Amino acid sequence: MLRQWLSEVSVPTTGEGFTDITGSLNAEITASGLRLGSATIASLHTSCSLTVNENADPRVLVDLAAYLRALVPQEGVCPVSGLGERRRWVHDDEGPDDMPAHIRTALTCTSLSLPFRSGRLLLGTWQAVYLWEHRALPHHRRLSLHLLGE
Repeated sequence: MLRQWLSEVSVPTTGEGFTDITGSLNAEITASGLRLGSATIASLHTSCSLTVNENADPRVLVDLAAYLRALVPQEGVCPVSGLGERRRWVHDDEGPDDMPAHIRTALTCTSLSLPFRSGRLLLGTWQAVYLWEHRALPHHRRLSLHLLGE
């Protein structure tokens, strides 16, 4: 019989970077009693994102973070051509990393839909689900987890 489960997962971060949330998600899937189905994970914030990425070599995450920092620098934006003046971000209500965090979130994913079987996410051998914190300071992030399955 098809059933659904809705829960919230709390994730403390240590500041900018990646937090592996695979174990927490699998624990919630196990607690649901569902064995086979689909999980939708959604961030309830506008300055962090979600990604499925490699969990074997931490240099992958280092390079991902470096690329996104280069693409969206904290100091402001220049014309794409590289010609012209850098303009500081206008929105900085929560500090200089405020607007870059929003843009980085807009360029990445705020939700994921993943299958699960036997109470665990179906991921590749070298894959994990990460919360990608785009703010410099630690935060407590909330994720919505909606499971549909049997």
